[in-house]
Amino acid sequence: MLTTLPNTLLVIALLLIVVSTIQPLARRLMLSSTVLLAVVGVLLGGGATLLLSTPRPTPLDEAASTLLRFPVNAEAFLFIFLPLLVFHGSLSIDVRRLARDWAPVLVMAVVAVVVTTAAIGFALAPLAGVSLTACLMLGAIVATTDPSAVVSIFREIGANSRLTRLVEGESLLNDAAAISIFTIFLGQLTGQHTASLPTIVLTFVTAFVGGLAVGFVLARLMVLVLPWLGGNRTAEVTLTLALPYLSYILCDEVLGFSGVVAAAAAGLTVSAVGPSTFRPRSWQFLQDIWDQLSFWASSMVFVMASMLVPRLLLGMEQQDLILIGVVIAAAMAARAAVLFGVMPLLRVARLSQRVPIPFKVTMLWGGMRGAITLALALAVTENHAVPQQVQQFVAIVATGYVLSTLLVNGTTLRFLVRALKLDHLSPADQALRTQIVAIGLGEVRDKLRRTAAEFGFSAPAAAHVVDMYERRVKVETAANTFDTAISDRERVTLGLITFASQERSLLLEMFQDQGLSRRVMENLLWTAESMIDGARSEGRLGYIRAARRRLQPGLRFHLAQWLHRKFRIDKPLMHCMAERFEMLLLAHLVALSMQRFMRRRMEPVLGTRVTEVVSDIVGRREDLLSDAMETLRLQYPGYAEALETRMLRQIGLRLELEEYALLKQESLVGEELYEELMRGLEALRRQVARPLQFNIQSGLDKRIEEFPIFSGLQDALLHDLAMSVTIRFAVPGEWIYRRRQRARSVFFISRGDVSLQAATGEVLLTHGDFFGEAELMTPSRRLSRARATSFCHLLELDAADFRRLLTEAPALARRMERIAEERTPPPEQKPMPKPEPVTLLHELEKAGTPS
Repeated sequence: MLTTLPNTLLVIALLLIVVSTIQPLARRLMLSSTVLLAVVGVLLGGGATLLLSTPRPTPLDEAASTLLRFPVNAEAFLFIFLPLLVFHGSLSIDVRRLARDWAPVLVMAVVAVVVTTAAIGFALAPLAGVSLTACLMLGAIVATTDPSAVVSIFREIGANSRLTRLVEGESLLNDAAAISIFTIFLGQLTGQHTASLPTIVLTFVTAFVGGLAVGFVLARLMVLVLPWLGGNRTAEVTLTLALPYLSYILCDEVLGFSGVVAAAAAGLTVSAVGPSTFRPRSWQFLQDIWDQLSFWASSMVFVMASMLVPRLLLGMEQQDLILIGVVIAAAMAARAAVLFGVMPLLRVARLSQRVPIPFKVTMLWGGMRGAITLALALAVTENHAVPQQVQQFVAIVATGYVLSTLLVNGTTLRFLVRALKLDHLSPADQALRTQIVAIGLGEVRDKLRRTAAEFGFSAPAAAHVVDMYERRVKVETAANTFDTAISDRERVTLGLITFASQERSLLLEMFQDQGLSRRVMENLLWTAESMIDGARSEGRLGYIRAARRRLQPGLRFHLAQWLHRKFRIDKPLMHCMAERFEMLLLAHLVALSMQRFMRRRMEPVLGTRVTEVVSDIVGRREDLLSDAMETLRLQYPGYAEALETRMLRQIGLRLELEEYALLKQESLVGEELYEELMRGLEALRRQVARPLQFNIQSGLDKRIEEFPIFSGLQDALLHDLAMSVTIRFAVPGEWIYRRRQRARSVFFISRGDVSLQAATGEVLLTHGDFFGEAELMTPSRRLSRARATSFCHLLELDAADFRRLLTEAPALARRMERIAEERTPPPEQKPMPKPEPVTLLHELEKAGTPS
């Protein structure tokens, strides 16, 4: 080990120079930069070893000694670099899309590791001359794949995004599986513990689940702390840097869980909630910083680990080449068995979409090993409790296998991906690309013509450049197959995806202006992403289902209603109501602003007819949204006005910021004055962003007086009634109660419509009506069922308070009985179905055109 800090820093600086110079060289040689880094590391380590082994001294001996005595060991790899790389890998993954492929990812991350470990262990046992436990430990060491080389190749050549996602998802968790299995076999080999198979399985599952839980909880706690940092980007990034190390070390050293799984779970959690937690600029800043940190770490890991290769290969014999060949064959066979044998079963069980054969072939050949395998092999050589023969066996075979995957698979993977045409766009995407390029080039041509005239460019120069674009427009227009390559169904789906994606961008822009609370932002963003995923998987139906789910109150809202109804705890429901109010209003404003985008951007690309269909589908969603918004607006007009006032003030502050930025850009405002203006705007923004007070009981007395059934009731009774009722919100299609249920309360409709379905027929009730009283006046279980047909605001009075009211106002009971008799339809009467509005969408469906 080095004893002087300057020498250590000097080596790190020189290695960083090597890393930076290798990037353009790898691009020129059409090789993965990680593969080239590994080659350079081997050359550095081998050259240093060769220099020191010569009898005569050379001027480079001191430098060679410095390289070989560089202070890096297995703990440095596993505790310094691994948490950082795992966290960044999970942070850069789209969690929602990864969730759609959870089954194949888990199969490759867990099942493939177990199968590979077993296949290699049992294949080596008759030949290696060491125990089966040592062979299985080696199988676990080489079972973990390294995605960095593979993913870099995929991104350089534009490989299919789902293929990249599968490889990244596998690599996130297979490190944890392999390290857990390695730890178990290492403990058995060194005599630290012996365990039966059920105990091993239980230990593995506990470590996996425990790591997931710890990583998730710590990440959520970090999210709760972020508001206290006051939007300081550097402090926020620093907190995320501490998170993976805290998760990893706490699990690995204290709790006995998988530290790798904890770091991965923390990264996935931050990736999921990050866009709705960090301001957009802070989120981009955080991702940029982590990209740079990951680049440094992965590059240094490859170089330093590769420098150890000559040391690990010392004492290699001809028989070891046979063992390395056995490992290669067993690993490929095990991976192929999982890809082509287990993967199809997921499709049969409907746990996953089909994974195409070219994907499986690429994943089979792309299972390269790297720094983690070398680090685990180094950990074995540094463990003095492991027999010397086993140390040498593990070091040589594992290192030889890593080199074979990097030098053979790594250098040929690019050509395999291109041969399988996984870097090509689908016919639909290619047609869309041609359509967009043709339209875009036409727009650029027209703008160039106007710009040339405005700035007085010479006619020959302007004509030359404009003619170039004119020719490109003609070429792209001639190759345009958009109308024939993409069906109406696909274009409608594309339009819905585009609409939801633009809606998500608008929400992020509003969040940047601090116009949204974090919880509301998280709800709206997840809904927008759900609509994108729903449109991708199920087209129009999936989009509409996701849009409707946004209007459904969640578990937190239902829990708040239960607390309000049972224990008169109003504060949780007040917060939920305020958030729902804000969410509905913002969604409505975004939808209105999207109309211009649809006319100006979507219609030229998708066509008028398809845009009208998309507009009709979105219109259905907006009708539901307006209904829900109007129900709340009528009940709480004061809060609605205050909320709209706050949003309009926030828009004004944004416009003011843009105006000051323009003045600064034009040098009409100096730096000091601009900073002073920004401080003033920030103070106003904090003032406007303060949460509004929401009173759930606001105007309840007046609403009760509006009910005809209560006309003439004494003021004292009206006051007691207002203090006794609770609020309940129902969404379209929600069952308020069903037949045979125990009758616990009576309902009064403040806003909305309810369908009361009894044995004698169906009755439609609206605001001012009541229902559920019959079973309380003549105690029995529910004889009918009630379902909300629109967004409803109901006043609920429990049975005890209702009977007390009837005792104090006997005339009220007779009035209720008379009204109930008048609204009961004859047995043969059936409600007439409402005619559906005729729209372009209905016409397309009747004509047989898919939409």
